[in-house]
Amino acid sequence: MQSSLLRFIEILRSHALPVSPAETLDAAAAMEVVGYSDRATLRDTLAMTLAKSDREEHTFLYCFDQFFDQQAADFSSAANEDGESDSEPAGDGSDDSDAPSPESPESAAGGSGAGQAGAGSAVDDAAELAAAADSSPALKELLEGELLPALLENQRGTLSTAMRRAGQEAGLSKIRLFTQKGQYTRRILDSLGEDLIRDAVIELERLDSPAIDTLRRYRDVLREQVRDFVEQQYLLNAEGHNSAFMEEILSKTRLSNIDRRHRDRVQEQVRRMARRLASRHSARRQPVKRGQLNMGKTLRGGMAHDGILFKTHWRSRKRDKAQILAICDVSGSVAAYASFLLMFLYSLQDVLPRTRSFAFSSHLGEISDLFKEESLERAIELANWRYGGATDYGSSFRDFAQLALDDINSSTSVIILGDARNNRGNPELEIMQSIYQRSKQVIWLNPESRRAWGTGDSEMLRYQTACHYCAPCSNLQQLERVVDQLLKSLR
Repeated sequence: MQSSLLRFIEILRSHALPVSPAETLDAAAAMEVVGYSDRATLRDTLAMTLAKSDREEHTFLYCFDQFFDQQAADFSSAANEDGESDSEPAGDGSDDSDAPSPESPESAAGGSGAGQAGAGSAVDDAAELAAAADSSPALKELLEGELLPALLENQRGTLSTAMRRAGQEAGLSKIRLFTQKGQYTRRILDSLGEDLIRDAVIELERLDSPAIDTLRRYRDVLREQVRDFVEQQYLLNAEGHNSAFMEEILSKTRLSNIDRRHRDRVQEQVRRMARRLASRHSARRQPVKRGQLNMGKTLRGGMAHDGILFKTHWRSRKRDKAQILAICDVSGSVAAYASFLLMFLYSLQDVLPRTRSFAFSSHLGEISDLFKEESLERAIELANWRYGGATDYGSSFRDFAQLALDDINSSTSVIILGDARNNRGNPELEIMQSIYQRSKQVIWLNPESRRAWGTGDSEMLRYQTACHYCAPCSNLQQLERVVDQLLKSLR
């Protein structure tokens, strides 16, 4: 059961539910206390140990129900009197509440009770196959084995346990692609001994035996149940890994190339990155350092008490609160990058200090109030609509100098996001140099690669001389790294 717990925790992690080694040990200890007999108690105990929020609890319950699903597969459709083998498989909405689990007494006794439905036809099928076995050595060997008798008697617990064990031996937990389903289905069937059924079918075809249709029915139902089992395990094991794989691809894709249909996924990914950075850089309590004794103030305070120093005063240095000024080019070529930078910054309100945002193309304006009045997505949309157009960095920097240049001090970090393509206009480099001299740091993020800087109408090489740090930033991975470094510098 310990190995099952570890495998279950791997599933949780693949579904973006973080579980630490300490929490794993707590879960193992909790399982030893409550035991494994009561499914509901085990589920609630592990949920209290491993799920830390409503979102994580929802993910946990889904994974628990799928992973610890002990419903036995139903192989009884092969014994229907009409001989049809395409009945609904168990687990597709049919009521399987009475199906014995692999640990139930019925299963331990060989599942004889489970085969009562259609018992008459099963007996007839067994008699027909036994009669045909006189002329078919392959069928006789099959009847003397374990697989076909279990199918004839519909020993659901025995067959389901064997199917799960075969899945473990085949490494079914490593399934990731839908194209692998057929491969794992074949491995499990071979492990169960389905190849013996195939040999018997071939021999009965050669003998033109009337029992061939009966044997084919049981073979088809076995294949159907194994396919359903593999499908269920694929959904459980591959969903989380495929989602993580897709997120990794999107994090390395140029933001301008991300299709609109993936926008919601990327926005959620940005929020998750922001939560991770917020957790990493959240304020930590530090011991207060009193510093040096302010003797003059202490003595003056004691004069009212005949020179007795009842209260001491300590020297303290006032620190200006840090602030961030984000200047984003929202022209057509850069709008997507600016949207995600603003989304990043405003998703970190609990960690970042005061943040003011400015958008520009041909002219510049402050959009900080938009984020107070509108939702994040709506604010970004309005900013793009108000200030989008042809780019003029010189005119925009002049507007910025009038709005905020006097507010910049040694505690101010300025982030500029743009491609520095100025359409041959005046770059107003003097304003950039003034910003550089007044601020703590100037960070320029350029969506273009370094090879494109300075080509055509790009003024990036000139602007680079008035920046503390310049870097290409075209995808979420690079954006997260830059914001992480920014938060470190503001500690």
